[in-house]
Amino acid sequence: MKILLIHPPHTAIGSRLAGEHLPPLGLLCVGGPLVNAGHAVKLIDADRINLSCADIIRQVQVEQPDLILLGHSGSSSVHVTVAKLCRLIKKTLPAARIVYGGVYPSYHWDAVLQESPEIDYIVRGEGERTTRLLVQALAQGGACREICGIAYWLDGKITATPAAEPIADLDAYRVGWELIDHRDYSYWGGKRAVVVQFSRGCPHQCSYCGQRGFWTKWRCHDPVRFAGELARLYREHGVELINFADELPTGSQQAWRRFLEALIAEQVPLTLVASTRAGDIVRDRDTLHLYKKAGLIRFLLGIESYDEKTLRLIRKGAQPSVDQQAIALLRRHDIISMATLVVGFKEEADKTYLTTLRSLLQYDPDQINLMYATPHRWTPFYRTVEERRVVQSDTRLWDYKHQVLATPGMPVWRVFAWFKAIEVLMQIRPKSIFRLLLHPDAAFRHAMRWYTKIGRRVWFHEIAEFLFRLRPAHPEHRGPILKEFLGASLARREYVLAKELRKDNSLR
Repeated sequence: MKILLIHPPHTAIGSRLAGEHLPPLGLLCVGGPLVNAGHAVKLIDADRINLSCADIIRQVQVEQPDLILLGHSGSSSVHVTVAKLCRLIKKTLPAARIVYGGVYPSYHWDAVLQESPEIDYIVRGEGERTTRLLVQALAQGGACREICGIAYWLDGKITATPAAEPIADLDAYRVGWELIDHRDYSYWGGKRAVVVQFSRGCPHQCSYCGQRGFWTKWRCHDPVRFAGELARLYREHGVELINFADELPTGSQQAWRRFLEALIAEQVPLTLVASTRAGDIVRDRDTLHLYKKAGLIRFLLGIESYDEKTLRLIRKGAQPSVDQQAIALLRRHDIISMATLVVGFKEEADKTYLTTLRSLLQYDPDQINLMYATPHRWTPFYRTVEERRVVQSDTRLWDYKHQVLATPGMPVWRVFAWFKAIEVLMQIRPKSIFRLLLHPDAAFRHAMRWYTKIGRRVWFHEIAEFLFRLRPAHPEHRGPILKEFLGASLARREYVLAKELRKDNSLR
């Protein structure tokens, strides 16, 4: 079959301003097995060059594919764009069948099919095996009802087959790197870059996380084989920067150490950036020299809050003392610590933000990543905020960088003011400026300068956007209630790869 993969354009500020882009890993993961199965596969990365919907349709007309697959890592905020694209595609090329995958459609499969009848199939959960089986059935004219992990219209009703099992052997499916030109993708100030997954899943119980249930359980690639693949990308394609998309790459201490040792043995000058939990850094205090030697330059630490009550509320399972210790350990090994802060988990006031700023100064991370609490219907967190009002009804802006929920007692403008003030105060403090200009490690200085440059551009853009273009759609006292705006909780579907479907698989 002739298959076209489409990576839709996203509206996030960061992706539009940074001037650097990373490859769409999810579509490449699906594309590799399809190429191996003998299909003609091509990728349109509309996000990279910010193609309009009209431009995408023109390319679709040129390609005349039999099958179109759409997906995006920011699937919740890009869904409106996907729905629009599907309508235009079916109008232009009615014979082409459309398959939609990703986190958002995996949970909202019934609503998506009801609202967008142009979509023929939804792949629920991991896409490599399910998509290959679906395409094989379509190519051979066979029935799809035996394929686990899909949703579609059947005899006038929306139906879903039983959930697919998680992929046990991640090495059984390769990434279709040949679908991109590596020269088109860079990060970290011009370094040729890719996104990879060493592992999938996370065993922790954070109530707000939209990914944990999607992957169901933690698994990883063979550490030595994975290190060899990264080395091959460097030697054959000049890839210099590896950005890990894992929720918890360090989930297995033994597997992670084997990977680090194997990558060191490859002797390739790669730069690695990743995210993990502070507890794993403390756990590995005696092997952090391997992190540095393998090329790790920055870890984003999922701290989220600096208030113990809030940490208990969101079931983070973290301790402030451990978070502080992890930052200090990373600094001792010249690895940048980026600390996250999520505002809006609960009722907040000026005093809350002032306390948060003091905590951040005490923790002393090298960089910070501030986000707004953004509810996903399939998470336990949704139930705790479903009575709050929505202040931004354009879901294309539900990208963690725009306030979505009203904060009781705090007008939107004041929350935004605190948000931007904390960002700038952390960046201009003397310790941060010293590391930016005078840190003895050149790679550390480069990373600090690059992040500061990008952050400065985004910071001013977000202020201008807030003041002149994208004010909240509703004053907080008149916005819709969340559960009325989005609907009831879908927490029963949280583990999308689990066998959660009942006998009645019709629309509900």
